[in-house]
Amino acid sequence: MIPRKQAAVRPAKPATHRLMIQVNQNDPAVMNLALNNATNVLDYYRKKGEEADVEIVAFGPGLNMLRKDTTPVADRIHAMSDLAFPNKIRFAACGVTREAMEKKEGKSLEMVPEASMVPSGVVHMMELQEKGWSYVRP
Repeated sequence: MIPRKQAAVRPAKPATHRLMIQVNQNDPAVMNLALNNATNVLDYYRKKGEEADVEIVAFGPGLNMLRKDTTPVADRIHAMSDLAFPNKIRFAACGVTREAMEKKEGKSLEMVPEASMVPSGVVHMMELQEKGWSYVRP
């Protein structure tokens, strides 16, 4: 009997850890706590040599976290994009909230450059949870 050639067995790559953090309050303490939570998660998995993705979703009064004209944490948001590597951090801004704020204030609102718009913050969070993301509300 001729021995079969076996394929090389590679160890399975650990799954990426995925965390979504909700910010729905216009409170600098809550915003900073969300950023602290994100930093702690990214640092923890970086030290373990594992991948982590973190997404902070801002809606309702929490959208002020990502508004260029109202955010008290712009410097931290900017710094986190660099600190997260090789892991990822994203900031999602609620389109429903933005439209309501623009209508109320009578002007167009600009978000910090690190933010990306999603149609609805709550729907975005729901869809991330359906894909297996963990959820934290600081």
